[in-house]
Amino acid sequence: MILGLLVIPLLLVSIAFNTLGVVSLYRFPDVYTRLHGATKCTTFGTLFAVAALLLYSAAHYLAGNGDRFLVLFIHTVIAAIVLLISNPTGGHALARAAHRSGILPEPAIVDALEDAEKEKREGGVAA
Repeated sequence: MILGLLVIPLLLVSIAFNTLGVVSLYRFPDVYTRLHGATKCTTFGTLFAVAALLLYSAAHYLAGNGDRFLVLFIHTVIAAIVLLISNPTGGHALARAAHRSGILPEPAIVDALEDAEKEKREGGVAA
């Protein structure tokens, strides 16, 4: 009963953030803000789901329900580490590829990547 009172709010927060990530794909104006919204929200939302699963597996392991919950705990930690590395890295790679293919941000006031590439082409050192 108490475990459910702790796990269910974590899952509800996870669903809320992942839903916001989906909404950002439809509502934001360009590829960069869409990527930002999707990667930030889904990373944060999935971490809440991971926290719920860690809490659930730890409670069952400590209650003596078998070693399979310890394995679940370890696999969940590994999956969270992979998520924390791959989701932002993938979003960055997609944004850089979009920029290199010529897709510019909607209100591009400052474009640091373009400035750095221009400096590199001119033979200077980019800051």
